[in-house]
Amino acid sequence: MTTDPLDQLFELLDSLDSVDEAIDLADAVAASGDLALLPRLEAALDRFIGEGNFYAREMLGGVIASLGGTGTLPLLIRASAVDLGDDQDGLATEIVALVQSDPDESRALLEPLTKDADPVVAERAVWALRFLPGPPPHA
Repeated sequence: MTTDPLDQLFELLDSLDSVDEAIDLADAVAASGDLALLPRLEAALDRFIGEGNFYAREMLGGVIASLGGTGTLPLLIRASAVDLGDDQDGLATEIVALVQSDPDESRALLEPLTKDADPVVAERAVWALRFLPGPPPHA
């Protein structure tokens, strides 16, 4: 196994041999605060989604949200729009937490997605906007 933490995490997510080790490593990567890791994490997220690995989507979604904050909402909404047959509880929790952490930025990022060419992305953006604090905006 490689010594690079991201490569280790990706290997663990590929094999799912040690879920606890994957969780611990994901937590360590998220706690690092290293924004330079985001491009690799985003590329891996795309790969795992393409492979239908919903567990990796959940895990990497949380790491990406922790590192990138509210600015990652479009990426996470697009990731959640892919049906991999899971309940997406973890990813949904991350999205809701981001929306509530910065309502103004969240609205600015999500409202354009409500008109996305992909109707599932648009629906997920509408869903996420429901979690903005305060009364819902007038239609």
